[in-house]
Amino acid sequence: MTESQHITLRELQRRVKSALEGQFALPLWVSAEISEIKVNYSGHCYLELVEKGGDNGVPTAQARAVVWRSNYPRIAGYFEAETGQRLAAGIKILAKALVTYHELYGFSLQITDIDPSYTLGDMERQRQQTIAQLQQEGVWDMNREAPMPAVVQRVAIVSSANAAGYQDFCKELARSPYRFELTLFDAFMQGEAAEESIIEALCNVAARPEKFDAVVLIRGGGSRSDLNCFNAYRLCAHVAQFPLPVVTGIGHDKDTSVADMVAHTALKTPTAVAGWLVERMAETDGWLDCAALQLNDMTKAAMHASEVRLERLSGEVRRLSGELLTRQTLRLEHFTGLLPDAARDFLARQGVRLGNAAELIAGRSPERILRLGFAVLRAGGRAVTSAGSVAEGEQVEIEVSDGKIDATVNSGKIWQKKK
Repeated sequence: MTESQHITLRELQRRVKSALEGQFALPLWVSAEISEIKVNYSGHCYLELVEKGGDNGVPTAQARAVVWRSNYPRIAGYFEAETGQRLAAGIKILAKALVTYHELYGFSLQITDIDPSYTLGDMERQRQQTIAQLQQEGVWDMNREAPMPAVVQRVAIVSSANAAGYQDFCKELARSPYRFELTLFDAFMQGEAAEESIIEALCNVAARPEKFDAVVLIRGGGSRSDLNCFNAYRLCAHVAQFPLPVVTGIGHDKDTSVADMVAHTALKTPTAVAGWLVERMAETDGWLDCAALQLNDMTKAAMHASEVRLERLSGEVRRLSGELLTRQTLRLEHFTGLLPDAARDFLARQGVRLGNAAELIAGRSPERILRLGFAVLRAGGRAVTSAGSVAEGEQVEIEVSDGKIDATVNSGKIWQKKK
């Protein structure tokens, strides 16, 4: 191949640069997501921009960009003032950029301006998508319907151990006269790892729900980008379906996050959450004092009523016992008056019975029977009742009413009864 049939690499780069600059002579508004951002010592800001596609979030396009130090303070300051957050990785932006091409460094974008309203709109769009999905799945009100104990004393805290909000929360509770059992589940509360870290902490709490009365999700204030993880679907779905009531104190005054919306109780700051817990304990304490006073009053009233009833019953007992004694005394006197006559009648009846018995006995005495002409025959000292019991020639004794007769048996005959 001859020299006229090829070009040098530098010439190729020059032609590409010329073509791009000719095609994109004016700045373009380009939407992209910041994947990396770095401000170097000279004040220039270097960015890596990507466009993601599909559900897996794999980049489908990528480009380098730069904001020169002459423009960066103005662009960054205006963006933060409008959105409440600094330019950071993970934020979607709409940038006004010049297309540039360098023979050594290749393709890049030179950003001259950023529209903050686009970023705000994208964040709000993601927020609304989270709300719509939770409502569509029917979990929007689940945590608010979880029963909150009257006394919230065993508290699981999801926060960062080094966060100022957590320290303020603990100090506020320490100043109260009540004792709380606090268990910290340490988690990142900002940055790219915040969502996953908070979800992991909630899962650790859910593994032993019987040990806690409620969960407190707290962090101090921050920019909207710092707090954007509390609008993420996965985190909010965990909060909405959590088995224990969740109390949030995420530390923002302007906006309400989706996590606040699905939580059982949402408060502005960690200190406000601590105050709410103390106030709830104070209400229960006051209710117990009131109940104690009511119990005391009711006990006194019951005792007084019982004393009055006892006194009334004592009077009734005295009256009824007096009446009973009077009736029994009269009855006794009545029977005392009847006793002599009854005794005489009884003795008279018994005398008559004895007289009748005596006459009956006298009428059946042996002497009377003997006087009627009957006699008693004895042989050998015993009474003879049968003719067959004596023998002929046997000596017998005959007893009559006025004496005894000795005799000898000549004969004895037994009478046969006629049938």
